[in-house]
Amino acid sequence: MDNQQIMAEHPNIKKGAIMFALLMAGFIGLFSETALNMAFTNIMTEYGIGAAEVQWLTTGYLLTLGIFLPVTALLIQWFTTRQLFLGSVLLSLFGTLFGALAPSFAWLLVARVIQALGTGLLLPLMTNVILLIIPIHKRGSAMGLVSLVILLAPAVGPTFSGFLIEAMHWKLIFWVCLILLLIPLLVGMKYVENISVITRPKIDVLSIVLSTIGFGGLVFGFSSAEGGLESWAEPRVWLTLIIGFIGLALFIIRQLKLEKPVLNIRVLKHPMFVLGILLAFICMFVILGTAVLLPIYLKSALLLSALVAGLVLLPGGLINGLMSLVTGRLFDLFGPKWLVLFGTLGMSIVSFVFFFVISTETPVWLIVILHICLLVCIALVIMPAQTNGLNQLPKQMYPDGTAIMNTLQQIAGAMGTALAISTMTAGQMKYMQTVENPDAPAVIMEALAAGVKSSFFFVFVFAVIAFIVSLFIKRVSIQ
Repeated sequence: MDNQQIMAEHPNIKKGAIMFALLMAGFIGLFSETALNMAFTNIMTEYGIGAAEVQWLTTGYLLTLGIFLPVTALLIQWFTTRQLFLGSVLLSLFGTLFGALAPSFAWLLVARVIQALGTGLLLPLMTNVILLIIPIHKRGSAMGLVSLVILLAPAVGPTFSGFLIEAMHWKLIFWVCLILLLIPLLVGMKYVENISVITRPKIDVLSIVLSTIGFGGLVFGFSSAEGGLESWAEPRVWLTLIIGFIGLALFIIRQLKLEKPVLNIRVLKHPMFVLGILLAFICMFVILGTAVLLPIYLKSALLLSALVAGLVLLPGGLINGLMSLVTGRLFDLFGPKWLVLFGTLGMSIVSFVFFFVISTETPVWLIVILHICLLVCIALVIMPAQTNGLNQLPKQMYPDGTAIMNTLQQIAGAMGTALAISTMTAGQMKYMQTVENPDAPAVIMEALAAGVKSSFFFVFVFAVIAFIVSLFIKRVSIQ
């Protein structure tokens, strides 16, 4: 069903209200994903747990997304748009309520998993609905709003939650999200209509099992390697990654043999879609890798407080989100080619400058400017590349395309975080071997700065790869 058919069958559809409900619910879900990170120390104290246990609040969330996102393409073909929207928001509501009332860490962890189920269902639904109700020549602006949500919510989460934690209690994060979720729920109940085609394909249980092993194994493996360079040698990391890659390979083979696959891997036959997901993968890798490196650097090498470090990084996140709106309009007017080229070139230059200037004496204002420039460049790349790739797909493949794109972004996030920490610790260890007094506080700070510096070299390498890929981007023909 194309946009004209949808408008003919739903002449009174309120596209603005539908998009508002989807975008606001998505914003709150992604805000929740990072907002709790600032409260980890408080949670450890309140529940009497260690850093390894509290990290499961993030690992469990990412793992749930990695397992659940690939099967959303199947769910979109089994349930109506309205059922999926209300189901996703209600899951988010229940998870948020359980988190606000959590008497124990186990209860809180279950709440996070329920929240992740809601967010995991909503993200591909949001993109799929926009692709169906927005004409192709206006999709850039609409997808710019999606990028605004995806990029802005995680950026403001830690800063806003830092204010809440200092003012009152960390559980206030859940209560604020709970109240805000009622708004998209009420708007959606009134305006969201059933616009997708329900085909109810046969459910292949083996495919779902292989998908869970494959995607879940990769997300868990990379997430488990966030402890540093030595963590890659742990059996739970390398063994899980091997199992994940084997499971993913078997899943792909299984999908190619099925007449009606759970996830249609044949979307990868469309070259602009492949280039789009590759560029989006690298952008998410850079975003989340940098999001790990800079707070550690600001707090441990420049000795800033957590709240000040959050404020230093806030302008980049805000401008990055707002740039998505500008990029969307530019995409509608000029297509993706020059936006992506300039964006990847800028990413390469800024990441190299980061590598060049990082030290214990780098002025904070320079970090703010470089962070803003890096995120502006990413905004020029990620939305145009994604939208151009999805535009090349036949309409019946939209659910599969959005599911693959969202899943790979979660893997990119886990991989970016793990490699950032690993290369940082490797750089620290290399620096420590060159000094006479490794226990001196000044030396420890310099070693950490050296580690962050070496990590930014890897960010630079990935940015250059993105630039090379961008040379092959071209605007797809409007179908």
